[in-house]
Amino acid sequence: MNKISHILILIIFVCGAYNTVFSQSKTDLENKKKKTLEEINYTNKLLKQTKESQKESYNSLQLINKNINSRKELIQNINDEVSYYNKRIVETELIISIMKDDVELLKQKYANMIKVAWKNQNKYNDIMFILSAEDFNQTYLRLKYMQQLAEFRKKQFMAINSVKAVLEIQIEKLNEARLSQTRLLDEEKKEAHKLTKEQQNKESAIVNLKAQEKDLKNKLLDQQKQMAQLQREIEKLIAEEAKRSTGAMTGKYELTPAEKIVSTNFNNNKGQLPWPVERGVITSAFGKQNHPILKNITLDNKGIDISTTSGSTARAIFDGEVRKVIAIPGAQNAVIIRHGEYLCVYTNLDNVYVSVGEMVVTKQSLGLIHTDKSENKTVLHFEIWKISVPINPSYWLAK
Repeated sequence: MNKISHILILIIFVCGAYNTVFSQSKTDLENKKKKTLEEINYTNKLLKQTKESQKESYNSLQLINKNINSRKELIQNINDEVSYYNKRIVETELIISIMKDDVELLKQKYANMIKVAWKNQNKYNDIMFILSAEDFNQTYLRLKYMQQLAEFRKKQFMAINSVKAVLEIQIEKLNEARLSQTRLLDEEKKEAHKLTKEQQNKESAIVNLKAQEKDLKNKLLDQQKQMAQLQREIEKLIAEEAKRSTGAMTGKYELTPAEKIVSTNFNNNKGQLPWPVERGVITSAFGKQNHPILKNITLDNKGIDISTTSGSTARAIFDGEVRKVIAIPGAQNAVIIRHGEYLCVYTNLDNVYVSVGEMVVTKQSLGLIHTDKSENKTVLHFEIWKISVPINPSYWLAK
């Protein structure tokens, strides 16, 4: 294989590999953006339901905040796509520049070859060149030389056309990339405008909610009492089971061989567990955070709050055993399921479909999530505990 063929194959291979890698990156970015858009649309649906209550609510503010965060993520997704197209444009322009130089070089060499051949034809023709050989061996060698020269000219011509064809494809892809970049920049402007409007809605909601400060404080106190009772029930369950287990002397719950397997499987599925609702958005995150309305008030969430549509049910995120069903005034019912050393807590259920001691499977319905008619909100409070410590459920659920 001659040098021309090697160069041509290398160019085609590099361009093909580059386009494949870019295509994969582009697909990942588009899927991420699509998922964020779906989340925004779903949050808008919940927000519309909440606003039907005719009264500004804390839940509507949480949904607006969720939308703002999602919108910022969407704009970042778009910026990431723009960055990829910028990189593609720069690299494609470099490839085109190199290939144009290669085409010119091939053309120049081909022209020189034709020029030399034309000059040689004026001195003698091909037949005379072969017949003027001194012996049979020289005749044979001259014949082979003429054949190879003709073949080389043919390959040189084909190389020029092939490189030009690949070059045209790269120019087309460059134009497509520039069009996509322009479209994305327009899309980014529109999303930035929507973000500004949502931030204005947030400020308006805060002003309205500040007029309800006394009511918000009372609701917060009630919620804190409910969560404190839930935590006492969880700690009580942990202590009771430790006493009944083989680890009574240590004060810790000792796992059976079967529970160890469940615990290991649960741990191995971190970041891949199904959501405790079929569809929903997180409107209150895990851990400590400042109250958006009440000054000098810090919220400490032991789990996450997931807003969903009316009529939705809570579902088990993993195989396990129901260890407790608790009735909590103001927070409806809670179900606690053990998965080895892990406990999952599902709170704010109207009706419970499972009973203590029952073995449940992944995605099995546990109960109907309560809908607060005064605010048109349906929120599941969900917690995960490891032994006796609450952990962030967001790290465990599938993204």
